[in-house]
Amino acid sequence: MTEKEMMQRNIEEFSRLQSYMILATEKDSEIYKAMKVRYTELKVILTTSGVNLTELDRIKE
Repeated sequence: MTEKEMMQRNIEEFSRLQSYMILATEKDSEIYKAMKVRYTELKVILTTSGVNLTELDRIKE
């Protein structure tokens, strides 16, 4: 997998995960907390890779 393909995969996962988090009604649930951990990981990966998350980040936590 090329670096470009990996970046695309991470961006798609980040977007999909945010959609799930927005749909979650219980922010204190274990599922939401697990999603939040992955959200943070992806945010760090994308930021250090030079991706500007201004337009992509809909959670903004």
